Amino acid sequence: MRTIPRTSTTEMEVTSIRLERTLKESLKELSGSQGYQALIRDILWNYVQQKSGDYRPLFSPSDIRATFEATARKDESCVLTGKIIQANEPMFLALTIHGDLVPLSVESLDKEQ
Repeated sequence: MRTIPRTSTTEMEVTSIRLERTLKESLKELSGSQGYQALIRDILWNYVQQKSGDYRPLFSPSDIRATFEATARKDESCVLTGKIIQANEPMFLALTIHGDLVPLSVESLDKEQ
């Protein structure tokens, strides 16, 4: 995944958000030594990148656990090559080692064999 540039906390604005106590405790547990506020910032940046169209996950062939034949229902971008897969074209869905289900172009697997 793309690295998000770190900003000094002195350059950040304070924002108040209400969270359920159980959600906050779960975030603290998941964040480990990173801290839950940094985790929330990462989650929000990932959301912004995905919704803005700037996001392109970075995967390598070694991240792929399994593939399934599929047909694109809308334009997709192959996570290995960046090639656009047009709607109604054959493609693969790949299950990654992290549990993500990502699009692959048919040609991207030919290059790996």
